[in-house]
Amino acid sequence: MRIGTWNVNGIRARADQFLEWMTTQSPDVACIQETKASSEQVPDHVKNIDGYWSYWHEAQKGYSGVALFLSKSAFPEAPTFVHPAIDMEARIVEAVSGNLRIASVYMPNGGKDYDAKIAFYRAVLAHIEERIAAGDRWIIAGDMNIALTDKDVHPSQLKVDVIGQRPEERQLLQSMIDLGLVDVARQVHPDDDRFFTWWPYWRDARKRNIGWRIDAIYASQTLNWNCTSCDILREFGSSDHAPLMAELG
Repeated sequence: MRIGTWNVNGIRARADQFLEWMTTQSPDVACIQETKASSEQVPDHVKNIDGYWSYWHEAQKGYSGVALFLSKSAFPEAPTFVHPAIDMEARIVEAVSGNLRIASVYMPNGGKDYDAKIAFYRAVLAHIEERIAAGDRWIIAGDMNIALTDKDVHPSQLKVDVIGQRPEERQLLQSMIDLGLVDVARQVHPDDDRFFTWWPYWRDARKRNIGWRIDAIYASQTLNWNCTSCDILREFGSSDHAPLMAELG
């Protein structure tokens, strides 16, 4: 199964890039974040792509927003798209196919409301744990807005107590992984300290690869899938995030 996740940072500005990505990469699962658009603002040919089940959880007043695409070849029966009760600001959408639950998530940055970020993370953890207890297995992909370890931040960007690197945040993300998930990128690239998915819009940061790893794909260990590859399409698109692609088989 080919899984991709991408924070597009505005689908209207990057609709053509999104369609190119879907066409060239042909993901079985595509998780999209920060669409910044209502349903009416997204053209039909972008919302509805041949060969995919899709759902757009539209942004509120041009803020946030997520989407989820599942290929009909990998999922012949239509999945059920749901929003857990914990959802806020259109940050999470899930597709349920049997006992597999796939989520596209856009975690809060926390810069404007750090307490809300922590509260949302705790709610997501409780939700994941509850569904695991009910027998569900997970694929979770998206923008986590936390660099899990110092290895996930360029040395020049390491700062004491900066949001996104705080011990409290990192422990929450680690606690989510500890529920029985595999951090796919680290399974394939355990020691790569330049495996970044986001770069600030300044001083050629992306070109110089001065970034953070904050986009991720997690899968339940109980799926018993081997990850054969996990790659960042670093040169693709004009978002401040690059698409992350993984092969699970």
